[in-house]
Amino acid sequence: MRKAEGKRLYIQDVAVRDGFQIEPVFVPTADKVALIDGLSRSGLAKIEVTSFTSPKAIPALADAEAVLAQIKRRPGVEYAALVPNLRGCERALASRVDEINLVMSASETHNLANLRMSREQSLAQFEQIVALARGHAQVNASLSTAFGCPFDGDIADARVLELLGRFATMGIDRVTLCDTTGVANPAQVERLCAAAKAAFPQIDFTAHFHDTRGMGLANALAALEAGIDRFDASLGGLGGCPFAPGASGNVCTEDLVHMFEAMGYDTGVDLEALIGLSRRLPALVGHEVPGQVMKAGPSTRRHPAPASLGAPGAQQRLATVKAVDPASNCSPV
Repeated sequence: MRKAEGKRLYIQDVAVRDGFQIEPVFVPTADKVALIDGLSRSGLAKIEVTSFTSPKAIPALADAEAVLAQIKRRPGVEYAALVPNLRGCERALASRVDEINLVMSASETHNLANLRMSREQSLAQFEQIVALARGHAQVNASLSTAFGCPFDGDIADARVLELLGRFATMGIDRVTLCDTTGVANPAQVERLCAAAKAAFPQIDFTAHFHDTRGMGLANALAALEAGIDRFDASLGGLGGCPFAPGASGNVCTEDLVHMFEAMGYDTGVDLEALIGLSRRLPALVGHEVPGQVMKAGPSTRRHPAPASLGAPGAQQRLATVKAVDPASNCSPV
C-alpha cells in the first residue's frame, strides 16, 4: 500500500437516491432536503440527489423536482441525478442538476432486468441524452455489474473495456465502475481499475462498491491502489439493487471516510458531521442501518477510565499488573 502523504480523495454520497429508492416508506420531501443540506455542509464532493424516473416505477423518489428546488446548493458540491431516458434528462436539466448520471449494465441479462432494454439499445439512448445534455450539465456513465453479474456470472475485462470505448467515443469523460451485487474481490478490482485507467486516461473514474459479502472497504483500497481517487458511498450503508437477488447496501460513507482519514488521506469531509447525519437515518427509514462507525465512534475517540479504578486498592492492583506486564491494558479484577 502506497503512502497517503495527504493525497486528496473525493467522496460522493448516493444515499438519498440509491438508498431511499428501495425503502418501502416514503421519506418526506422536507426530510430529504434537510438531509441533503446536511450532507452539503459535510464536505462531500458530490451528492446524488434523486432519480428522474417514472413516479410509478420508483414512488420513493416521486418528489425529484421538489427536492432540487428546495435544497441549498453549496459552492464546490456537485448535485447529480440518475436519468433513465430522454424525458428524464429534460426534467433533470429543467431542475438545474450539475450532472446527469446514466446507467447501463455490462451484463446483458441484468440490463434487460433493470432497464428493460438490450445493451445496444442503452448505448443508442446514451448518445441521444449526451447530445441533449451537452453544454448544460456534465454526463457520467455508471456501468453496473462491471465486476460480475448474479445472472450471467463473470464479466470479462475485455467486455468492460469495450463498453468504456463506446462511452469515450460519445465524449463521455466520467465513468463509474459499479460492483452492483458485491461480487468483486480486491485482486480483480485492482486489475480492472488499472486497465481502465491505462486504456482511457482522459476519463475520470469513480469506484462504486456494495458490501454484500463484506468486501466493500477492501475493494475500495484495491481501487485506490490502482489510482482511483473518486468513490461512491451511501450514508449509513443504505442501498442495494432491486433487480439483483441478495444485493444489500452500498459501502457506508462514514466508514469509508473513517478508513481513508485514519490512513492519512485527505477526504475534505467532516466525519463527525457524517456520523450525526447517519444517526438520523433509522428514524427516517424505520429500521437500523448497517454502518459501523456511527455505532462505535471513530478510532480516535477516547473514553473515561472505568469508575472501578477509583475504588480503594484499585490503583495498587493495576500497578501490580503493569509491573508483571508493562504492555497490559487489563483492568484489575
